[in-house]
Amino acid sequence: MGSGILTFLPMILIFVVFYFLLIRPQNKRQKQVREMQTQLSRGDSIVTIGGLHGVVQKVDETTVTLKSGNAQLTFNRSAVAEVTKKSTAVMDDEIVE
Repeated sequence: MGSGILTFLPMILIFVVFYFLLIRPQNKRQKQVREMQTQLSRGDSIVTIGGLHGVVQKVDETTVTLKSGNAQLTFNRSAVAEVTKKSTAVMDDEIVE
């Protein structure tokens, strides 16, 4: 009976190491990204997964409209990679950073 457990012990140890070094940190990162994407607000400076830098003009449940230069572009929320600067205040149509 003891030799059966010893046979599987290396596999169990490998799984535990993989969980703590790979799976758990990846799940934590995914959770942080989801939280960041749900907390987007008008005036935030962001970068998309494609590398486009812009300022959030409008936020819907599934989309985000960005202003980049003279263009306004609409992206899925999931396309937002990071917020580079949170807006501090929004007054009417003007964005104050």
